[in-house]
Amino acid sequence: MDRRAVVTAGTGGIGLETAMGLAAAGYTVTVVGRDPQRGAHALERIKAVATETEPVFLAADLASLDNVRALAARLAAEGPLKVLVNNVGAMFADRRQTVDGIEASFAVNHLSPYLLTELLLEPLRAAAPSRIVNVSSGAVRTAKPRFEAVEPPGGYYGFHWYGRAKLANLAYTLDLAERLRDTGVSVFAADPGGAATEMTNGTLRSPEIVSPGLRLLWPLVRRTFERSTSGPASVAARPSVFAATDASLDGRTGLLIGPQARPVPPLRKSTDRHLVDDVLRLSRQLAPLTPA
Repeated sequence: MDRRAVVTAGTGGIGLETAMGLAAAGYTVTVVGRDPQRGAHALERIKAVATETEPVFLAADLASLDNVRALAARLAAEGPLKVLVNNVGAMFADRRQTVDGIEASFAVNHLSPYLLTELLLEPLRAAAPSRIVNVSSGAVRTAKPRFEAVEPPGGYYGFHWYGRAKLANLAYTLDLAERLRDTGVSVFAADPGGAATEMTNGTLRSPEIVSPGLRLLWPLVRRTFERSTSGPASVAARPSVFAATDASLDGRTGLLIGPQARPVPPLRKSTDRHLVDDVLRLSRQLAPLTPA
């Protein structure tokens, strides 16, 4: 049986490097992205390192919950799934909504991987031992840990709202690990640290993405961003590849793999029961497994 792996947002940056790492490790990789032309280019790079069957590209706009449901249905129909890497992520300089009328940062960074994961649990169980890897971010440290509503109180600041969405996903990831304990499906979060990617190059240059207090220190903040996102995507992908493949993690679950590709303690607030319950309530309300 093929060892199937899926990597979302796998046509460039950290996602592509992750897909290449999985292909080199013997997985049959499906990469998901919006642009077929980028997908074709990604497949050529993955083929060059693949040791098993050829990779596959599937087009999907992961900002659309209906697209996520359709993608999940297609992937589930293909049979057991050994590895799911939810690499999708986006940071927006200005507040925007998805086609579902949901704030885009929360939708793309949390609801999309949440929904895809929930809809693929059966194929993952069928392939057990299998693994789920949700890509996290150090930006969770800047987040308001409040999830009574999809949008936090106060103004829109892209970096902080991105961190809040990633915090929601980290809380979900660690809770899911407990829910799936003893099922053969291991669940990990992976913090890539930082890398020079289209997302970081496109948004971390504007002071509008941070709160007014940090804008007063923008030269220092910008230098910090530049230092933390100057590395190659191939290095930033190592935590995800490690979480998805390393034998030292066999039988383990509920770990955050840090930028040095080793387990690190998760942020304490990511395991706060009240926060987790609010995240799960919002997730189920906004992204039901079947459309209303």
